[in-house]
Amino acid sequence: MKTAKLASLAKVVRSKNAGVDKITFDIIFADRGTYERAVRSGAITRAAVARLYGIPEARISDFVTFDPACAIKFTLYRDRPSGSPGDPDIFGAQQYAPLLDLEVPID
Repeated sequence: MKTAKLASLAKVVRSKNAGVDKITFDIIFADRGTYERAVRSGAITRAAVARLYGIPEARISDFVTFDPACAIKFTLYRDRPSGSPGDPDIFGAQQYAPLLDLEVPID
């Protein structure tokens, strides 16, 4: 089965704060076909995100596919509040990186 890294398929992959105790992620595709193939592949699901980030699924507060925008969005509960001692990324802006190398079946 042929695969491609998410970084080469998505137009936008980003993360950012969603309040003091959550980080939200957006994966936006440039076209409907690529978006639909990615969704159908099962490579980007609640369970896949939990495995990728090494967290229990209970830490994922929301996971949605949004067809009108060709987007997948999910939100994680933080380990600790934004800006608290030990917080590695106060803005949540660097947390998307593991998604970039995610292999997505394209056949």
